[in-house]
Amino acid sequence: MKFLWFFLHIAVLSIFTVNSAKASSDNKSSIDFQAAQRHIVQLAQQIAVDMGKSLSSGQAKPSEQANPLPAIVPQASSQSTSYHRRSNSYATNPDSDPPRYVRQLSDIGVEAFKDITWLDIGFEHRTRYEWRNNDIRRIEGGEDNPIFLRNRAWLGIKNILDPFRFAVEFQDSRVVNNKHAITDQERNEYDLINAYGELYFKNALGADDRGNNRPIRFRVGRFAYEVTDRRFIARNEWRNTTNSFEGFRLNLGREANDWEIDLFGMQPVRRLQTKFDEANDHLWFFGAIGNWRRWSDIVTIQPYYMGQKQTADPSGFTATNRLDREIHMPGFRVYGKAGNILDFDVSYNHQLGFSGPNRTDAHGYTIEIGRTFDHAWKPRIGLFYGYATGDKDPNDNVDNRFDRFFGFARPWSADHYVIYENLKAPKIRFEFNPTQKLGFELGYGGYWLASSTDRMFDILDGNISNTVRDPGFNRDRTGQSGDFGGHAFEGRIRFQPTSRISTILGYTHFTAGEFVKNRIAANSCAVLQTHPCVDQRSGNTDFLYFEVLISLL
Repeated sequence: MKFLWFFLHIAVLSIFTVNSAKASSDNKSSIDFQAAQRHIVQLAQQIAVDMGKSLSSGQAKPSEQANPLPAIVPQASSQSTSYHRRSNSYATNPDSDPPRYVRQLSDIGVEAFKDITWLDIGFEHRTRYEWRNNDIRRIEGGEDNPIFLRNRAWLGIKNILDPFRFAVEFQDSRVVNNKHAITDQERNEYDLINAYGELYFKNALGADDRGNNRPIRFRVGRFAYEVTDRRFIARNEWRNTTNSFEGFRLNLGREANDWEIDLFGMQPVRRLQTKFDEANDHLWFFGAIGNWRRWSDIVTIQPYYMGQKQTADPSGFTATNRLDREIHMPGFRVYGKAGNILDFDVSYNHQLGFSGPNRTDAHGYTIEIGRTFDHAWKPRIGLFYGYATGDKDPNDNVDNRFDRFFGFARPWSADHYVIYENLKAPKIRFEFNPTQKLGFELGYGGYWLASSTDRMFDILDGNISNTVRDPGFNRDRTGQSGDFGGHAFEGRIRFQPTSRISTILGYTHFTAGEFVKNRIAANSCAVLQTHPCVDQRSGNTDFLYFEVLISLL
């Protein structure tokens, strides 16, 4: 009944949305989209409570004929007319929309459901065990053995009520056996990361030269998604909790088309761990992303503009939250292949605006080239370099620290010590796949600070969580601690034993550089003789993890 009630409310909302578009041409007032999307979220949150209770009491038995999870090495369909081509660069391909664990009910292998193509459904569980030795993200050394648990469920309606569609995605994230304070990166109990209504006009813009229909899609509510190379908008699949937003998206075209435009205006959602999440009323994130795929066999071009506008929150948890800020970022990404010789992925971004009393002037870029050799195991070697400015002078009224917005973190550093800010990061990576279900990865990289007077992001409790106060140990404003953060070797084995189960075994050894060693020494308990302080240690760390991902349909 609650799903019916939810549907009726969104149906009414969609009517008002259409009417408001007509009214605007007659100079009449339009609908308040912010109030409307919050109404959707409030209704959907009521559903989430019941969903959470039902999921915790028992799980549906999966069909024995379920579709398999995506293969480790995706295979392109020879009959596809799509212009879309995946990038060969490491971990830069966005998750699908809806996510990859979602199926049409007709595809789960139950004869009674074979004609129900209008209902999308999915259930997913992930468990990850981690062993961390002297983790430098913490001021306390020693060993930690956390176990992360994440459950997701998706329900979506499409086609049957077009142009109206809707979807909800429930997520429950928890951690056990963790000796440190739990943050919103690990826990977010019984909440919604998607809850939206959508108007979908399948043939609104005709068709491209290959016959792919070019739709218009307008989405309003709460949504979690990924675009471009995931460096600025990402679900953050590795992390136990998920980035989500409330607002609107307008898409002209779709992934299969030769061109597509994605327009958005949204507020990031605050993850409240044990309460229902809510939008950050002090921050708007907005932008436009273009995709030109007509030449995609050689190159895909993605020009874009993204921006943030923040009003100061006097009760904000961090110093940055308590500032008026405005950032404008034009940028572009190009990726593709030079025949069968090399693949490439290049991006550049410039940020302008202000942060409190300081002017913002920052930039970042990434370059990756690689080659996949003609062998049954698909071996690939890739060379990568990423650069992002840091604040050059803490006293010059110019903020040069690059802002990654809401992008992913892990591919920069498997153990999450650095992100896309104040960074010079060369890497080499080797991958090979003996079968479609088995893959190996080896990588080696170094991390330097672009500015020795700025911070190394997530070390010594210097993160931006809303739980742990930053003691400031991850920055030396004098620059005397040096600029070499360290270097790391990492390896990963991916194996899909069955069609519904994927596993990952990974290991990283980080060797500390002068910056990390000097920051530990300068803030050790022996020196400060007060709390908080840092356990004296070398700064070298070990990180081992094992993950199991299960699709229940």
